Amino acid sequence: MRTSRPPLLVAAATAYAANCALGAAVAARVVDTSGARWVHHAVFVTTAALTAAAGTDLARRRSGAFWRLLPVAAPLLAIPAVSARSRWHPAIALTAAPAYAAALRGA
Repeated sequence: MRTSRPPLLVAAATAYAANCALGAAVAARVVDTSGARWVHHAVFVTTAALTAAAGTDLARRRSGAFWRLLPVAAPLLAIPAVSARSRWHPAIALTAAPAYAAALRGA
């Protein structure tokens, strides 16, 4: 029987998905955050903090999911240095998706 997934990992992946959805909605001009750009930044900081907490929890548990989640660190560290208006911003952000999925599958 499979145990439930670690709550911090689920929270981190959910925050990541929400951040991607918000970014895509802003890029598609479905949502206008020009008066509150901090919202996307706040969701990103939440995503990064939850991911760090999930990684720490997985490492403490000696879970193999830790190694599957680890590649997420590179895009999370790189994305703040890339302009949101560049084509690289969403490309870099999306490179984290396979690692989140793999960690969730392996947890």
